[in-house]
Amino acid sequence: MAEPSVRLDLWLWAARFFKTRALAKQAIERGQVRIEGQALKPSRSVRIGLVLQIERAGERYEVEVRGLAEQRGPASVAQQLYAESEASVAARLAERERRRFEAQGYRPPETRPNKRQRRLIQALGDLDAL
Repeated sequence: MAEPSVRLDLWLWAARFFKTRALAKQAIERGQVRIEGQALKPSRSVRIGLVLQIERAGERYEVEVRGLAEQRGPASVAQQLYAESEASVAARLAERERRRFEAQGYRPPETRPNKRQRRLIQALGDLDAL
């Protein structure tokens, strides 16, 4: 007996990673969706237990397929179709935080401050107390 499966582009749409099947298909063709680093086709069948790497809007997701659906339903149902790894969540949040700081013009220092720089930092802190 064959294991149940769904087309990859259809599953990505039903799991709400992309708004339309056409966008899901384009992402697959551009190589933004992979299984173990392999490029895929939109017609590839997805089975429960597969681990997908999805790149969307500059963010990377690593998800395990937990359920199959051919129709797009509510977001609460879509979230039950996959489980994102903890490492993926942590990396995605760290990347988001880094981009937020870059947008504000913040760049973390490359090295520890030297004695002169520490004194300048302390002097700036004293100005705030006034």
